Amino acid sequence: MFPTTSRYYGLEIANLKMADGREVAYVRRRFLPSVSATVLTEHVVTQDERLDNITARYLGDPEQFWRVADANNALQPEALTAPDQIGRRLCIPLPQTQGGI
Repeated sequence: MFPTTSRYYGLEIANLKMADGREVAYVRRRFLPSVSATVLTEHVVTQDERLDNITARYLGDPEQFWRVADANNALQPEALTAPDQIGRRLCIPLPQTQGGI
């Protein structure tokens, strides 16, 4: 259902039966990996940066922002480049071609 580069790749699809009889499909919860990623480099966050642009620069694909979030143990990826994070050093993981970290 999801491409191999998706953070949801390999997660179980479950169904929930609603009170009115409808069935709703959903993806089971994804937990942050406990394994640390191999670091490619570090990036210092500057003003007005976006995580997708940082990811495109280092990993070549802006949709892989979740890999940077996982490598920095972030539940909310957008928090990594929030104004109060200017100067923060982000770990940029080695790019991967298939599956999750």
